[in-house]
Amino acid sequence: MKIGKVIGNVWATRKEESLRGLKLMVVQPVGADEAGERASFVAVDCVSAGIGETVLVTLGSSARKALANPESPVDAAIVGIIDGCDEA
Repeated sequence: MKIGKVIGNVWATRKEESLRGLKLMVVQPVGADEAGERASFVAVDCVSAGIGETVLVTLGSSARKALANPESPVDAAIVGIIDGCDEA
């Protein structure tokens, strides 16, 4: 899993049928140094996250398991909203 920050929404009037009704969000990865720009990506929102929130994202086949339809063409899913994080 990865930590990221929601930076936007994606609207798509035409998309694969299994994606209908799913909320798509743009996520910027958060790294240990936060220096430099990292490539953002689109993730299906399973927890009603909002722009500006720090989220927990699962990738790959695990992302599909977070959905009702595990056959959906999804490789990133927001599965949690982070309230706080302690680092050692």
